[in-house]
Amino acid sequence: MKKLTLTILALTVAVAMFAQSKSITGAGATFPYPIYGKWAYEYEKISGVKMNYQSIGSGGGIQQISNKTVDFGASDAPLKAEELDSKGLIQFPMVIGGAVPVVNLSGVGDLQLKLDGETLGLIFAGDVKKWDDPRLVKLNPGVNLPAKAITVVHRADGSGTTFLWTHYLSQVCPKWKNLVGYGSAVEWPAGVGGKGNEGVASYVKQVDGSIGYVEFAYALQNKLKVAQLKNRDGNFVSPSSGSFGAAAANANWEKADHFFLVLTNQPGKDSWPVTGASFILIYKNQESPDKAATMLKFFDWCFRSGAPYAEKLDYIPIPESVYTQIEKVWAEKIVSGGKKVWAK
Repeated sequence: MKKLTLTILALTVAVAMFAQSKSITGAGATFPYPIYGKWAYEYEKISGVKMNYQSIGSGGGIQQISNKTVDFGASDAPLKAEELDSKGLIQFPMVIGGAVPVVNLSGVGDLQLKLDGETLGLIFAGDVKKWDDPRLVKLNPGVNLPAKAITVVHRADGSGTTFLWTHYLSQVCPKWKNLVGYGSAVEWPAGVGGKGNEGVASYVKQVDGSIGYVEFAYALQNKLKVAQLKNRDGNFVSPSSGSFGAAAANANWEKADHFFLVLTNQPGKDSWPVTGASFILIYKNQESPDKAATMLKFFDWCFRSGAPYAEKLDYIPIPESVYTQIEKVWAEKIVSGGKKVWAK
């Protein structure tokens, strides 16, 4: 009887370990959540591996991977080499997209409103308070802008989308740079906060006269009106996979230390000014070789087979030359029990 009990216990443990190796968990950025959800759904159908991802913001993702409560973290704000090394982490870009200004303004249609970086910064700084401000009128001849108060909507949580947004504003608006600067969380001079891209999109959708910023997929999903932006070359451009790709074309990942690269305000006549990559954070030293291999196989599939799904959601897939470089880092740096995990 004792032998039977021990055998059943051993089988139970084995089944539990197998089930664990067939699932992976991640948490972090809301920016890539639409494509991560799609990739997870498609990959489970062909592999049986379940990927559970919590869309809690980049700050939450960094905290959870630091606490080792998930298999990987996700952040739109890349970490610097010192922080990665101190935590024993590596990072790599997973997908590229764009943050966009979304507005809810009666009488103004999608892509009808035009903004430049300095005026946008002054809106978020609380200096431009009404939609019929002379600076907005000058940028939008022929558009009937109402004498309505502007409600600024920003992120309430630690956010990589906020990092991209404020990094851009700091490059194009001196007042914003001196007053606020940039980061995943900042002291907002004006406005109200929403949690996640979802929260900002929901708030803008409800409040007439509001303006916020979200990842482009959230604007599309929520049927929000988007404004055009004046880019570094002086052209007004609309957000799209094409304009994100034009900005991403300038990315030189080979020279990026620990893949640290920010793509805001890139040159190019068609470049979208607030373009950025979303990054994955994983430990160099993995506890389980099976779990680590399962996770890396999922990422490998996303790189090699997930591009069509990314493009349909207006993200830019990571180029082959870059993910080849990423997988070389996996092979060199990721170990479990002293043995390398990735070989292909």
